[in-house]
Amino acid sequence: MDLDELQAGTSILLPEIEEAPKSRREFYGHIHRKLNEFRARGLPLPEDLLRIERILEDDFCAESQGR
Repeated sequence: MDLDELQAGTSILLPEIEEAPKSRREFYGHIHRKLNEFRARGLPLPEDLLRIERILEDDFCAESQGR
């Protein structure tokens, strides 16, 4: 991913999370909703957001299993 793609992907979320999310789950919700907007419009999904979403999902899964 080049710098322009990275900046575009992360700048998409900034207006929505200017107030710091209160939890990782809230942050995950912002990312998940933004990715769903991209999917609904048929737009390419920013890799950085997909990566963050996967990391958080893995963390939540591990927490729920007591790891």
